[in-house]
Amino acid sequence: MSDIPLHAFGRSRKARAGYTPLHNGEPGDEENTSMRAAVASAAMNRKGKRRERYADDPEEEATLLGDSSHEQSAFRDDEREETRRETSSQRSILSRKGKSSDKSRTIPFRPPEKLQGKYPPNVVRNQKYNVFTFLPLVFYEQFKFFFNLYFLLVALSQFVPALKIGFIITYVAPLAFVLTVTMGKEAYDDYKRNLRDREANSQKYLVLDPTEYSASTPEGIPHTRSVPSSALRVGDLVLLEKNQRVPADLVLLRTSDSSGTCFIRTDQLDGETDWKLRVAVPACQKLNSDRELLAVDAEIYADAPIKDIHTFIGTFTINSPPALLEDDVPMVQVPTVEPLTAENMLWANTVLAAGSAVGFVIYTGAETRAVMNTSHPETKVGLLDLEINRLAKILCAVTFALSLVLVALNGFRGPWYIYVFRFLILFSSIIPISLRVNLDMGKTVYAHQIMTDNEIPDTIVRTSTLPEELGRIEYLLSDKTGTLTQNEMEMKKLHMGTVSYGFDSMDEVAHQLAVAFGTNSEQGHGRQNSMQTGVQLATRGRRDMSSRVHDVVLSLALCHNVTPVYNDDGTVTYQASSPDEVAIVKWTESVGLRLTFRDRTRIELQTPSGARISFEVLDIFPFTSESKRMGIVVRDSQTGDVTFLQKGADVVMAKIVQRNDWLEEECANMAREGLRTLVMARRRLSEQAYGYFKEQHHLASIKLEGRNEAMASVVGELLERDLELLGLTGVEDKLQDEVKSTLELLRNAGIKIWMLTGDKIETATCIAISTKLVARNQYIHQVAKLKTSDQARDQLEFLQNKLDCCLVIDGESLQLCLNLFKNEFIEITTKLSAVVACRCSPTQKADVARLIRKHTRKRVCCIGDGGNDVSMIQAADVGVGIVGKEGKQASLAADFSVTQFSHLTKLLLWHGRNSYRRSAKLAQFVIHRGLIISVMQAVFSSIFYFAPIALYQGWLLVGYATAYTMAPVFSLVLDRDVNEDLALLYPELYKELTKGRVLSYKTFFIWLVISVYQGAAIMIMSLVLFEAEFLNVVAISFTALILNELIMVALEITTWHIYMVLSEIVTLFIYAVSMAFLPEYFDLSFVLSTRFVWKVAVIVAISAFPLYIIKLIRSRIAPAASSKLL
Repeated sequence: MSDIPLHAFGRSRKARAGYTPLHNGEPGDEENTSMRAAVASAAMNRKGKRRERYADDPEEEATLLGDSSHEQSAFRDDEREETRRETSSQRSILSRKGKSSDKSRTIPFRPPEKLQGKYPPNVVRNQKYNVFTFLPLVFYEQFKFFFNLYFLLVALSQFVPALKIGFIITYVAPLAFVLTVTMGKEAYDDYKRNLRDREANSQKYLVLDPTEYSASTPEGIPHTRSVPSSALRVGDLVLLEKNQRVPADLVLLRTSDSSGTCFIRTDQLDGETDWKLRVAVPACQKLNSDRELLAVDAEIYADAPIKDIHTFIGTFTINSPPALLEDDVPMVQVPTVEPLTAENMLWANTVLAAGSAVGFVIYTGAETRAVMNTSHPETKVGLLDLEINRLAKILCAVTFALSLVLVALNGFRGPWYIYVFRFLILFSSIIPISLRVNLDMGKTVYAHQIMTDNEIPDTIVRTSTLPEELGRIEYLLSDKTGTLTQNEMEMKKLHMGTVSYGFDSMDEVAHQLAVAFGTNSEQGHGRQNSMQTGVQLATRGRRDMSSRVHDVVLSLALCHNVTPVYNDDGTVTYQASSPDEVAIVKWTESVGLRLTFRDRTRIELQTPSGARISFEVLDIFPFTSESKRMGIVVRDSQTGDVTFLQKGADVVMAKIVQRNDWLEEECANMAREGLRTLVMARRRLSEQAYGYFKEQHHLASIKLEGRNEAMASVVGELLERDLELLGLTGVEDKLQDEVKSTLELLRNAGIKIWMLTGDKIETATCIAISTKLVARNQYIHQVAKLKTSDQARDQLEFLQNKLDCCLVIDGESLQLCLNLFKNEFIEITTKLSAVVACRCSPTQKADVARLIRKHTRKRVCCIGDGGNDVSMIQAADVGVGIVGKEGKQASLAADFSVTQFSHLTKLLLWHGRNSYRRSAKLAQFVIHRGLIISVMQAVFSSIFYFAPIALYQGWLLVGYATAYTMAPVFSLVLDRDVNEDLALLYPELYKELTKGRVLSYKTFFIWLVISVYQGAAIMIMSLVLFEAEFLNVVAISFTALILNELIMVALEITTWHIYMVLSEIVTLFIYAVSMAFLPEYFDLSFVLSTRFVWKVAVIVAISAFPLYIIKLIRSRIAPAASSKLL
């Protein structure tokens, strides 16, 4: 039958897929058809999510159901074909939409090529550019800076003969150098991104291949073909193996586990490292083998793609069950519709934790949840660069004004507009292009210093344009799991009311447990190690200690959702959706009670003596974030005793357990230590009580209205009453090294810290306390489940009056506040000392970062370690990624990559502070260097009848910006005001920098005044001491200028470095030697005379000495904060 075309659904058997043969004119024909149609439409309406998608257009039907000639060849029975056609038109297989904007979809199994082609390709793409957009985009990024644009215009002007001054190369070369370096860097970065994309896109996956399918293939072995992930399309059936990344959003159809469940790791999606349970579609799980999936006549409806990873609305419809016998009558009504929720979905970028699974591709490429939750990176520009750009505009205005003034003083004679332009070009050194070169080289030096720092090994600078930003951070947004914590849980405490076992006394627990199990066997009760011991011993007048330990440990070993998985090498891995549970099960193993087997109906334990005990699982009530507890009903296989065990958060359990006087106090004590607490309790049930509960629970479970509430109330009334309190456990989520001291240092440096996490409120609060994010005795204000604008307004009003508290808010309430009171919310929260946002989606994290940036106009740094933090890292001014257990995704997307959170102090307080201070000093000095020569030019021109003639031409001008001053000026990038230990000891020094006083309009104008004074002093003094020839004035003034600059560099330096001394000496030597090779500017006989020496000395003294005096006075009257510490 292999010649049957694919789009004729399924197999052609005499009784086609379970339809009983109907003969023409038989009275049942119409009736049967109409009944099926009614069932179909009822099923659709009941789902409520189906749009009007029933299109009774015959042509459309033909295209989707395959050409009718094929149909006839496949089905001999015309009447049956008619019946099928009519009912089919009632069904939703026709997914042609009225509106193209509606992206919801109905995909049949084995969809036609045309339908698959409608959806985006499954390609990962993180590149910024392609071949065509590279040059335009890079040029735009560069020339949107006024600075570079100005230089482009000056360089182009030199090609006009009337405006030409000096060598063209002096104007073109620096600009070309800056552009080449930038383009090279961008191209290299994008090439690396491209390589990473190619690697992800070429990962191979197995797809079940329907073309190979025929009745003759061996049973149970589906034909698969290997395809790269970029070739996957909607409707493909993908076979996933353990530890494989899920390549697209899939509906889980079958798993290798007979129960139809599998675990996935979602750390790259939501940052949580606990495993999530996913459930296969029951109808597909029931099939005998994966191969039978290829014969199923079914379709999947899915809503339009959205960002939310916690919701999915869809349905799975079987149009006709596969017939097993020739004249088989289906036992189920067709079509059958099953709802699909987020529990049935495997999102892209998650990883299958165990077993294998088959999934149906439903969203690909740009429509997957993972891609929709990542934002496109924008090119980041540092604040310092923007500030210098603003200063460049002021300087440009100064240049233009100066040119106009000189032309005006000359009375606008001759072609004055050309003179204005020539003056503009003469003064172009006011805005030195070398500033860009110097700053870019400076950034490279800072990046090198960061990457070679031995105290923060393996730190990588990925965006070398931002080191100065590290010196002005005011808000730090941190992820929790894996960033502040190691995400390794460990059980630290067991409290049983009268006695508490700490981490160091767990061997005592093991001893008591061994005694309990030992006594049982010695006493020779046939029912060895049953749960009865407690009562038997209590009858002797007192419950002895070991029986109490036995009860609580046994309960902890049974009440959980953990499954042991045996690896190939014989080791055991525990699987669970919560790391807390795994920690407790590992602890029960360490004290002697080991979990050896677990499925949905049975749990087996191994006792300290090596015997096996087994329990039947009768009911499980799983943990939800609403109920905050999980319960289980078990029956001891040996004694037949039925027990209800429950563990949960203290807030809910306190109401359920019997009265006691210690629970609340102990919970508070453990919470203060930052431990996550769970209360363990139990209740014994008689067979009658359990039978009655089962009956009531079943009645509640078949209600159509308010089913969940009814079931919960039955559990609450019949089971959750007067539970016997067994004990309280404290589990520690280990913190990263030195997190507490790091946060304290950063807080003292004036940085406000926010913690954004996908975790639960209780957990986040615990960590906020244990990391000292919340100060001692500080009030913690929790805001959760806000539904209305009034509630949100009340909370904001409360916060406004209590700004010294720490706010803990969940994602839902955060979204409500941002939607309704965006400005008020940000206004109030940015004043709080600490904010913790829980249950945040990746997009919410990024939104918060953008809002703080926009509202406060302060620098925001985001730090995270998982794929879910990428959006936040890219939205920040500075993104720091931690190379963690969750992979390298965050580290690759970040501007700086570190190996642990504590490295942040060194990165910000030392490297960041230095980079910013040095760049600010360097920038202002380079501007001063340009200004001073322009002032001299202006004085010269105004004395010589306002003629636009260059004072220094050719090689002198080239040398001035390069050989004669470059090295000493650039050596300022090695300057430092305090040593490393002091910078980290007094984080308050950092706070001073964030005000931005190192480079401000005030400091800029101080430098402007200095430049005007020095330029005028040098030029006027040179002319006053004028010799007969003009040649000498150039020699005198230029030598004085170079010496003045070298002295100014020396005055600026706080801490001398060997390179600084060398650069000063070598530069002076180069200048002295070059005089001999430039006879057109220097008359050697005059230069070597004493007249030359004393005149230069007088000029330099007049220009530089007053500044030295002012600096001395200032250091006495208003010393810098750092100098007070030295």
